[in-house]
Formats: sequence, C-alpha cells, structure tokens
Amino acid sequence: MALVLDKARAARKASIGLSSLGSDVKNRALLHIATDIEENIEEILDANGVDLAEAERLVSQGRLSNALYDRLKLSSDKVRGIVESLRSVASLEDPVGRVLSKTELDMGLELSKVTVPIGVIGAVFESRPDVVPQISSLCLKSGNAVLMKGGSEAAHSNRMLYGLIKEASEGEGVPEGWIQLLETREEVSEMLNLDEYISLLVPRGSNQFVKYIQNHTRIPVLGHAAGVCHVYVDKDADLKIAKDIVLDAKCQYPAVCNAMETLMVHEEIAGEFLDLIKDPLFSAGVDLKGDRKACNIIEKANEACEEDWSREYNDLVLNVKVVSGVEEAVERINRYGSGHTDAIITENKEAADYFIRSVDSSSVMWNASTRFSDGFRYGLGAEVGISTSRIHARGPVGLEGLVIYKWILHGHGHVVADYVGRNAKKFTHKELV
Repeated sequence: MALVLDKARAARKASIGLSSLGSDVKNRALLHIATDIEENIEEILDANGVDLAEAERLVSQGRLSNALYDRLKLSSDKVRGIVESLRSVASLEDPVGRVLSKTELDMGLELSKVTVPIGVIGAVFESRPDVVPQISSLCLKSGNAVLMKGGSEAAHSNRMLYGLIKEASEGEGVPEGWIQLLETREEVSEMLNLDEYISLLVPRGSNQFVKYIQNHTRIPVLGHAAGVCHVYVDKDADLKIAKDIVLDAKCQYPAVCNAMETLMVHEEIAGEFLDLIKDPLFSAGVDLKGDRKACNIIEKANEACEEDWSREYNDLVLNVKVVSGVEEAVERINRYGSGHTDAIITENKEAADYFIRSVDSSSVMWNASTRFSDGFRYGLGAEVGISTSRIHARGPVGLEGLVIYKWILHGHGHVVADYVGRNAKKFTHKELV
C-alpha cells in the first residue's frame, strides 16, 4: 500500500498539470464519470449494502448513531442525484483563469488579478458516500488534486465510487494521481502533518470531529463545526406558510447539518401556532423539548436544559422556545447558533430586514426552509462543504471557494528605478477591467 506521503506527493505533482488543463478535458471527464456511475448503479448499491449490513450491527450495539446510518444509506434516486450533480458541475463556467481585475500601472505596464486553483485539497468526512463524487467533481472542475478520507462505515461504497471516478477521469486525460483515497485513521493523522503538499483541509462531520482536525494541523481548515439551525416564526407570519416550512426544516431530512434544531415562536401567536404544529410534529416522530412557556402549551414536550439550546441533534428532536420578538430571536441565534443557517417566517418586511441584517450566519432565509442551504440547490453544482468562516469562502462552498488568485504583471522592460527619486515617473493606476 502506498504511503500517505507518496499519495500526497503524487497528488501535488498531478495538481501542476491539472491547474492548466483545458475546460473541454475536465468537462469530458466529468460527463464520463457521470455515465459510468449511472451504468453501475446496481454495483454501487451492492457495495453500499455491505456497508449497511455492518452499520446495522454497529447501531444495535450503540456504536453508530441512527443519524450516521441514515447518511450512509444510498438508493437508486440518490445515485441518480449524484449523476445529475456531476452533469451540473460539467455545465458550469470554468472558475480557473477568470480575470477579476486589470489595472494599468503606467503605459505598457498592466497588472491582472486572475483566478487559479488552490492546489491539493484534503477532504475528511464521516459516513455519506455521496460526498466522494461531490468533492471530487468540484476539485476536478476547479483544477485541484484531492486526497479523500471517508468514514470506515462507508468503506465499500467509497472504494467503489473512487474507482469509477479515477478510471473515468484518467481515461479522459486528467493527470494520473490527481485523486487519492485514504482509508484509515492513521492515514488521516499522517495527512494532517503534510502542510508541504496539502494546501487546504475540508472536514465534514460532527463538532468534535471538525475541532479535532482544526486542533491537530498547520494546514488551513475550511468548514463548519456544527449545524445548529433556527427557525423564528414572527407574530406577523402566515401560519400556513410557517407550518409547511417548520415541518420541512425539521422532518424532510433530519440527519443533515441544515435541518432545524430550534424553533422560536413569538409570544403573541405561540398558543395558536404551537397548537397547529404540535400534532404534525408528533405524527412525524419528533421529540419536542421546550422552555416553560412552550411546555405549558405542548403538554407532551419535555423541558429543555441549557445545553440543549446549542445542541445539534441530527435527529427527530426539536427545541421550542417562546420569545418576546425578533430582537430576542436574533440575540438567541447569535448566542446559541453555529453561524450555519437560520430563517425568519414573517410578512413584516421591517422585521425580516432586521433579522437578515443582524443574524450572523452564513445563510439567512426569509419565508423559506433552512434545508435550501445546499450547494446544488444554490446552483453551485455541488459543494465540498458549508463554511461558517469569515475568510475566503462562506456558506455552501462550490467552485468559487476552491480557487484563489494570482497577480500577473505584464511590462515592456519597466524597472522600479524609473519610479523613484526626484524625476520619478508617475503611476496612472487606471482601471481597465
């Protein structure tokens, strides 16, 4: 087995050729990958079935959560979604080589700011095998090599998808070694020390998992540690709209980071709305935890403790809080939230504007479900992850988050000596683009 260092060196070497690869080659490779995955759905599901059988045993022993099991499971529809995502990425504009700005410093001396790949991406994630094609497709399109480590619970699924991606892409002329698969925790520990070869780490998983990555590497880390998402139902909300959004945000897919974990309701409509929403939530299997006011309205709800307000459940559990208004809702989001995605339901534009301005999160929704916070749904083709950082990229990270820029200066024998001293020439600093 190749050492992690060897894999990183191979990826670094491949990244040089990949950075200058034409859009036509990258797009052909992506479409070839999509076709091969589509033609091998049954084989992919068979590999996933092996992982699921082992995962069921781990769940029964309490060694794997139901949320991670749900993330692990593939279906024909999910695989077709992967295929659609790959073709969507192929159809997007190439993010490499875009001129962001162009400035004339002086006659014949022009400075350009041009997008370039980051280099080698290290992606570490838990469970979900569909992350393999998501991340690899975005890295390929943006000209980055990638080392990937998925959860051991998805080993067979990841290996199958990796093999299809590698064979199809390298068959279309993508540099050999651009994609590498790591499979053990020991390999991750080694990877975290390879700052000479890896330019950026993108971890996806639990709060504890991401913080471990952040605390054990010198490589820059892009990602989010938790998805503690809120929905606030204002006193001026359309309650039918609010009901639909709350059910979608919690129940449509509770095991993901953009699912709602806390519902807040304005005190003036709390009785009416919570009476409206409680039975549909209970029918969907949701366990409700509330503050004292919410528990007085919802008799079956359990009282929430302080730690619950900042907890990411990734399950059919929901906190409910009655608040005095939008100001208190915003204060609680900024205090207990994770900066991921938060929503307000209201017909009052003034309240919505205040919420949007004041909530410090990477995505803020008005009369829409938090579940829309997703790279594919945002039109990014796919996402390598969601970032709550305020540096480089924020929110769902697609192609634009995987490129950086370089400065290119084109002159005609210009020298700095001509621009210093008593008779120094003057810069024009004329914007060209």
